[in-house]
Amino acid sequence: MTLEDNETACIGEPAADSDPVTTANGGYRRLLSNRSFRNLWLGQTISGVGDWLVIGLLIPLVTKLAPGSSMAVAGIMIAKIVPSLLIGSVLGVLVDRFDRRRLMIACDIINGVLCLGLLGASIPGLVPAGVALALIYSITFMMEICNLLFVPAKNAIIPMIVEDRDLAAANGLSYTTQQASMLVGLLASGAFIAVFAALLKLIIAAQVPFFSGFVASYPDLAGPQGGIVLDFFSFMLSAAMIATIRVKRMERRERALDLRLMGRDVVESWEILRDHKELRAFLLSIGFAILGGGAIVSVGLVYVQTNLVGGIPFLDLVPPIQRVATQAPQTFMLVFLGLGMFIGAVVVPRIAQRLSLELLFVAGIAGFGLSMLGFSAVGIYWIAALFGTSAGFFLAGVTVAGNTYVSETVVDEVRGRIFAALESIIRVALLGSMVLTAPVGDIVGGIVRIVVTASGGDPARLVLTGPRITLLFASAIVIGAAFYASRAIDWRAKSPGSEATDA
Repeated sequence: MTLEDNETACIGEPAADSDPVTTANGGYRRLLSNRSFRNLWLGQTISGVGDWLVIGLLIPLVTKLAPGSSMAVAGIMIAKIVPSLLIGSVLGVLVDRFDRRRLMIACDIINGVLCLGLLGASIPGLVPAGVALALIYSITFMMEICNLLFVPAKNAIIPMIVEDRDLAAANGLSYTTQQASMLVGLLASGAFIAVFAALLKLIIAAQVPFFSGFVASYPDLAGPQGGIVLDFFSFMLSAAMIATIRVKRMERRERALDLRLMGRDVVESWEILRDHKELRAFLLSIGFAILGGGAIVSVGLVYVQTNLVGGIPFLDLVPPIQRVATQAPQTFMLVFLGLGMFIGAVVVPRIAQRLSLELLFVAGIAGFGLSMLGFSAVGIYWIAALFGTSAGFFLAGVTVAGNTYVSETVVDEVRGRIFAALESIIRVALLGSMVLTAPVGDIVGGIVRIVVTASGGDPARLVLTGPRITLLFASAIVIGAAFYASRAIDWRAKSPGSEATDA
């Protein structure tokens, strides 16, 4: 596939004729009645929860293996992101060269087997702590390779199983599920283990032949080991759900594995991004937006603790939620960010009836940056929560618009590579944000306290703290990404339903 040296060319197929006013009407109802998409969505949900449930179990395990070492815990996230740096472009080629449905099934099965490999590291005293840590990092690394294949394959297969008018709704639902899976897997890992332990007790009490004796012989299954076994079953169930997908519109072509062809395909991927200005602008804009926006988590939680006062009005009407908000205000702020993401993923596909994807994308980055700026400037908790909800809403808009743009304008032969590049950019930018913003916030905060103390001031009464300065700077990065996107992406002349041209 070649591209002419034309900055306005699109790597896409002609869009289906549809009335943009009625594009999303009934979209979610049609999607959930679509057996293939419904099963893909359920498989993605189960697989996503299993993936992050593993991380939720590993963090306390690593803390026990290396007490007091923050780098030991950070090593898990580093192991999840390093594959994007090393082999992200090669994995994208594999997504385009193999049957994507079978690739997702294989990734789930491999992830399930790798989960069982974590049992050796989780059993106390079985192996030395250093060996257990090495095993955890290695398995996390290999599982992430599978995820880097699974997510682009899932995104690339969506246009093949849904109607063109439902693409935005499908991407919105997929994105919402992805975020919800992460929150559920991380925050509810203890609850999952408790339910699984209760189920094991019922099996023992019921005297089920073979099973009761087997479960009673392994009491550790009621702890983290049980969670790992549960993860195994989650990946197997996901694979079974995805196996039922029927891709009717996929072009049947040979995808033989040839290292020389793979090298050519990797080079071709970079050539596509080099020659297609608007697609390149989409990826770069998302990368810089995540680079700055990641600070709302890495630094924002400290900012909530040090700079915000007050609570949420009328929350006392719901005592259980008020108790959680009072005990962990930093973590509870993530609820508002997640709420905004959910609302955005539901609403943005309907807004796409009236506005072009390009306009939604640029406006989303700008809104995300301005919401971060507002979050960084206020000192009252509930107002910051409103800005956090707004930031989540616009972030969802950026993701839904970006994924739908790629789905609509990139041909199937290279769509997997582009989605893999997008996934790699997001993960690398998030790693950069985690590595840079948190230390910068600590350094700036220390310098500010020293200067204020030296001048006779009281650091406790300081308004412009290190976390706030860092968040303001990160907001400027996001707003800068929006300015770049507005200049590099043609968002003025296009309208929803406009046809893309073949390159």
